[in-house]
Amino acid sequence: MRIRMLFGLALLTACAGGTKPQIQPTTLDTDQIMLRARAAFHHGAFDAALLDYRRLQFELSPGQPEMAEARYYVAECMFQTNDFAGAVVTFTKVAEEFPTSDYAPLALLRAGDANLRMWPRPEVDPTPGQTALATYQELLGRYPSSDAAARAQLRVSKLSEWFAERSYKIGMFYVRRKAYDSAIIYFKDIVASYNTTKWVPSALLRLVDSYRAIGYVEEMKETCANLRQYYPDTYGLKRRCPAEASTADP
Repeated sequence: MRIRMLFGLALLTACAGGTKPQIQPTTLDTDQIMLRARAAFHHGAFDAALLDYRRLQFELSPGQPEMAEARYYVAECMFQTNDFAGAVVTFTKVAEEFPTSDYAPLALLRAGDANLRMWPRPEVDPTPGQTALATYQELLGRYPSSDAAARAQLRVSKLSEWFAERSYKIGMFYVRRKAYDSAIIYFKDIVASYNTTKWVPSALLRLVDSYRAIGYVEEMKETCANLRQYYPDTYGLKRRCPAEASTADP
């Protein structure tokens, strides 16, 4: 009987207005969201950081300086989670939409890096590497004094050497098959596009050989003159370019 009385008393109390208070969700301001996003990113929680940075894109006004940071780190989170195609697009938009921001040169650098990550077989399809090289060169042209540009220069040098070597090997492939017109295209590309690389003197020598083989006397003489002027110590120069070069030279 006592138990039934206690149960009834509890039921009456609940019905009389013993309702639990509703818990209101915590509302964070943009500064708090930014701090949380930064912390998540620096702790490697890139998915969580991406959600907060994307939220900030909608809560910040376009003129706020934090918007460039939010957009940049959306792209960086994409990069860190292997969404390289999305990262390229978003990094590029950061550079376009915030050209005076400190994030613009860094965004171009990372856009180039993302293109390189999408380059699984360089020997088959050079396109991502070429796009990366063009992006780094754009960075050097637009922000030459930035820290990002100094880092990009190292990448440009490495890529240029790789592409020059590739063109040289293709040119030699055509030389061995006596397809000199095709070989000339690749050797000239080295001289025009990768003129800071170690492959330029060799490419010029091969141009001399190719011009001689097909009887392009004036082109051969001009190439010899360039070699003498800019690369006078090149091995094989005296043999290929004697004082009076002609098609009869050995």
